[in-house]
Amino acid sequence: MSVHYTLSEDLYLYPTPAGAYYAVSSLEMDKPRQFLCKLLQQPQAMALNVNNIKYLMENNEEQKCFDLLHHCQKVGWVQGLAVSRQYPAGSLEDTLPTLLSKLSEGGKVLLADSQGFYLATHGFPHEVAEEFSALSAEIAIVHDRRSGLLSKNMGLKSQAWAIVDALGNSEVGFWPLFVSKNRFVIVIYGIPHFNQPEFVSLVWALTMRYSTK
Repeated sequence: MSVHYTLSEDLYLYPTPAGAYYAVSSLEMDKPRQFLCKLLQQPQAMALNVNNIKYLMENNEEQKCFDLLHHCQKVGWVQGLAVSRQYPAGSLEDTLPTLLSKLSEGGKVLLADSQGFYLATHGFPHEVAEEFSALSAEIAIVHDRRSGLLSKNMGLKSQAWAIVDALGNSEVGFWPLFVSKNRFVIVIYGIPHFNQPEFVSLVWALTMRYSTK
């Protein structure tokens, strides 16, 4: 039986931090991730209406679009804004350090590429940032080699790794972000704070710069 949905008027679609993380947490593409990635490829938050939803979901079946939107709302991946929001202005070199600084309780965080070089850092000395970036690339190689065990045998979907203390708390965490075929890694010393609007802006900026539309 089809469920009847009513769209709220005068709102703009925007990912939540959890939605932004889901969008770039894996290369495996399902319908919610495809929708969220398409949403992050727009230069500004789009008005919540039927035509825009069909465009973002690449589906002309209205009921299926509403079902998917309802699912994404129920799990907390999308939100409605009263005012549209623009893609983060400025170059990545200028904006990344500020965005990264909000993602760590201790203020030590960096963003590395797949080659093991850091694109931006906040709080880490240059030499430490270089070493952690290189380590992030080595961890990615190990994960790929053992993905059969971790994903298929153990059912572990996360690709994040951490150096933990005796209580199992993360001291340094490594979280991969996949934008199209590009792999980045956020390295955080201490407690991560991904549930921040700056994290959405970070993923949005990377998607706009590196995504293949």
